[in-house]
Amino acid sequence: MAETVDDKVSYFQTVTGISDHDLCTEILAAHNWDLQLAVSSITANPSSPDPAPSAPPPPPREADLVAPHPPPPPQQQQPGIAWKLVTLPFYVVSGGVGLIAGSIRLGAWVAGGVLSRSLSILGLAQGGGGGGDRLLELPPSAAEAADFLAEFEREFGAGRGPHFVAEGFADALQRAQREYKLLFVYLHSPDHPDTPAFCGGCLCAEPVAAFIDENFVAWGGSIRRTEGFKMSNSLNASRFPFCAVVMASTNQRIVLLRQIEGPKSPEEMITTLQGAVEECSASLVAARIDAEERLNNQRLREEQDAAYRAALEADQARERQRREEQEKREREAAEAERKRREEEEAQERAAQEAAEKEAALARRRQEKAMALGAEPEKGPDVTRVLIRFPTGERKERRFNSSTTITSLYDYVDSLDCLKAEKYSLVSNFPRVTYGPEKLSQTLEEAGLHPQASLFIEIEQ
Repeated sequence: MAETVDDKVSYFQTVTGISDHDLCTEILAAHNWDLQLAVSSITANPSSPDPAPSAPPPPPREADLVAPHPPPPPQQQQPGIAWKLVTLPFYVVSGGVGLIAGSIRLGAWVAGGVLSRSLSILGLAQGGGGGGDRLLELPPSAAEAADFLAEFEREFGAGRGPHFVAEGFADALQRAQREYKLLFVYLHSPDHPDTPAFCGGCLCAEPVAAFIDENFVAWGGSIRRTEGFKMSNSLNASRFPFCAVVMASTNQRIVLLRQIEGPKSPEEMITTLQGAVEECSASLVAARIDAEERLNNQRLREEQDAAYRAALEADQARERQRREEQEKREREAAEAERKRREEEEAQERAAQEAAEKEAALARRRQEKAMALGAEPEKGPDVTRVLIRFPTGERKERRFNSSTTITSLYDYVDSLDCLKAEKYSLVSNFPRVTYGPEKLSQTLEEAGLHPQASLFIEIEQ
């Protein structure tokens, strides 16, 4: 269904004016939760049920606490097309009003959530009993318990009656077990005629509330909500008002100690509850003593274990410190030895590289000198070249005018006057750099014949 059951029941109550929630639920279930068909059956039938409040029917029984499914719908005669046409404007208007009201409720909820969150950030939000800040979503059972508590306080006054815990039944049972108390259960039937008098005259009576708060953990739930309805089935509630006294048992079960049904006076309620407390006080005291003894033994063992661990950790710390100091000394010695070896190896490599480089340069000079051949005698086809080195040293040699620029570089490389490997031959007037693009030119083509003066420019 697109809408929830509660939404359909509320809408049906608004349209028909019937305030009895259970009666509206039965009518909708009988019409297979079809709102249009259910409203048609009421508006078309003059003898419709009286909208006055009536006692709710006893809730159905289920042993396994499973929420009931709606009963199968009886065969109903569908309204005719004429009736649907007549009532169509009514549903259109009602639907529009419902949509507008839903939008207003949604906007108010969002605005309230934002305001509450802002106040909580500023430290101004105050926690209330049951109606607190819901920005952090509660579990369904806890939310139902908080809603019941808020409804109970609205109807019978804040601070009156037992202090019901705003928790689910299972959490309340665990709380009672931890506090070595019994669990007082109250199942609230809002529509029962005896409920207001019982709550106001008995539960909210100061002696009853004080006795319950002192000796029990109190939990309440409405039979209109899921968990309250499940507990009414589990505890076989047949009359209302209904109260029970339970305690936890093994295998996640509960023991039903008292079942209080129907109206009771404060004196009768206290007498019944006093009997349950006296009956179980010995077992609760024994359980508390046993738990305290176990706690003391556990605390003693923890203290002994802590002392043993402290001594063990101190020994381990001393041993660890000694081992770390020894390892540190060994690492320092190994590091010093490694650096010494690396320095020796670096010196050996440097010396070897220098020797290899010097040998390579010597071979290169020898190869270049051999490639030049013998120096030619003076003649018209012979070019005299003067080369100045960066150190100020000058070297002069004759070359055939048909010799290429490459021979000049070979001549420089054959001399032991220059350590640089990248350099260029340059003439002053005019300034010309004889770089790689001119290596293939002859001396005559390069304009160096019959004589030339060049200097060496080291490349960075």
